Amino acid sequence: MGNNGSDSTDGTGWATGLRVPQRDEWDQWYGTLVRAFSGVPESDDEKELWNSLTEFDRSLGVWDGDECVGTAGAFSFRVTVPGGAEVPAAGITMVSVAATHRRRGVLTSMMRRQLDDVRSWGEPLAVLTASEPAIYGRFGYGAATFQVNAEIDTGRVRLSVPDGTDDVRLRYAAPADVLDACEAVYARLVPGRPGMLARRPGWERLGLLDPESGRDGASPLQCVVARKDGEVTGYARFRVRPAWGPAGPDGTVVVEDLAGLDPATEAALWRFLFDIDLTTKLTVRGRPVDEAWQYQVSDIRRCQPRLRDALYVRLVDVGAALAARTYQAPVDVVFEVEDAFCPWNEGRWRLSGDVKGASCERTADAPDLALSVRDLGAAYLGGVPLAALGAAGRVRELRPGALAEASTGFASPVAPWLPHGF
Repeated sequence: MGNNGSDSTDGTGWATGLRVPQRDEWDQWYGTLVRAFSGVPESDDEKELWNSLTEFDRSLGVWDGDECVGTAGAFSFRVTVPGGAEVPAAGITMVSVAATHRRRGVLTSMMRRQLDDVRSWGEPLAVLTASEPAIYGRFGYGAATFQVNAEIDTGRVRLSVPDGTDDVRLRYAAPADVLDACEAVYARLVPGRPGMLARRPGWERLGLLDPESGRDGASPLQCVVARKDGEVTGYARFRVRPAWGPAGPDGTVVVEDLAGLDPATEAALWRFLFDIDLTTKLTVRGRPVDEAWQYQVSDIRRCQPRLRDALYVRLVDVGAALAARTYQAPVDVVFEVEDAFCPWNEGRWRLSGDVKGASCERTADAPDLALSVRDLGAAYLGGVPLAALGAAGRVRELRPGALAEASTGFASPVAPWLPHGF
């Protein structure tokens, strides 16, 4: 759903008004959130879905008398990390502060309580997407994944495809009719890419949301399913927005979701989207930064790729989080971690690990690198190099060579990616 809030005080003044909302307060609580995001009402389907996904015992509200003036929630997620492990993470969501109560400590009070709760639940990570990135850095969240948006001129850009693409068979299907098969494809992809979310029951419905208000003149949601040797190996969900210009058809294909278990399946799906009749443009949102289509197009400039931040990561338990992932090269480094908001993380941690596993324990040894928990979160999934953070002045090297060693070890051969918002 997203996160939006702003304040500047220490957050201690709202303790008596901060509590878990009751189920019969959900409409008021959710209405506070919707108003903070411009107040445009959602469709009944959207509202019902978010109601069903809300975890009430992991939600918070701030009340000023009878009025709800702040909201926050935390979904129970498992996030893939380098090495393929699925690590428990609190998916911070539905964060808002009423415009009448900004800069009075409402957000800080919720963030304080929320991170204390996440720690008590034994979840080493908190993750979120930010409507305003500047807000969450002070609470220790670092931008850890990025995504590519593109506007592809399919009238001029051609796509080269790998061997085996012609063996893939595509068929139209009603999105709801093939939901289970598509979810099975998604589940097989989760271990292979850091940042992906292992979806709990109910979350599969997110991909089927199709409110008319969100189509912007495009068709209802369409779906094609890819098969090889009788097995479903991929799918694409999309819309088509028709248009006609002086030279004829000028429609746009809007890609909502695409997944393939192998390069040939992915290429077959992209080629299909490139070639839909009566269209000359392909709008792509939120794709992995290393996705193969970018290296198969004849003219990347006419695709207008743009980079955008996506998932923000916060290490709630530094030791457990760093021990949960693997490292592509051996590392043995002592971090001096600064974390004023979660002081239990402050101090020195020795990380030792390789591709087989890792340990991270408290130590009194001299530090090799000094950094904030925000920057450790940014580097955690392997997409933001520690060396780049060092060049930006955000990581201090205290032992010569330690930064290069750690940066190489932390890197992921596959770019981390958040497949959808929450």
